[in-house]
This record gives sequence, C-alpha cells and structure tokens, in this order.
Amino acid sequence: MAKNKTPGDNRRAGAVKKRSQIRNKVTGTWTKRDAKSGKFLDVKADPKPFKGVRKAKAATAKTAAKKGAARKAVARKPAATAKRPAAKKTAARKRA
Repeated sequence: MAKNKTPGDNRRAGAVKKRSQIRNKVTGTWTKRDAKSGKFLDVKADPKPFKGVRKAKAATAKTAAKKGAARKAVARKPAATAKRPAAKKTAARKRA
C-alpha cells in the first residue's frame, strides 16, 4: 500500500497499488476500481481524477480491430464434418 510522508503535506509517496480509475464518458466523473476483483469502489463527485491512482489503459482502435478480426476468423472457420462411410454394394447391384 502507498505511504504518506508527513501528515498535512497533502502528498503521497508512490502510487496506490492494485487500483485503477476510469472516466465515465456519460457523467464525466472518475470511478475507482479494484484490480483483483474488478469491483467499483468509489465515484468522485467532481470531474478531477483521484490522486495517486493510476488511470486504466483504454482499448485503442488498433487493439479493438485485432480482437474483432480474431472473432471473425473463429466464426468463419468451418466445423469439422464427419466423413460418411462408403455405401455398401448390395446384391442387386452386383447382379446388374
């Protein structure tokens, strides 16, 4: 966990561990999350981010495109078809 140096100086020594924050695009507020469980812990009332908490990496268009391409490739892959056994020749066919 991060430590504070002298009380009242309003500074933190190092970042808060195992937490991240993301910005809500609709409301414009910052939400703090736990990295282990993924639960949302707190929402900030003002539009400023939390102090000392790292910002979560947003998915870029490039990574989103890669994920989409991978999903499409899996969807296009044909299912393995079982080979049907060859038809048995009947006695009637042999006589003809």
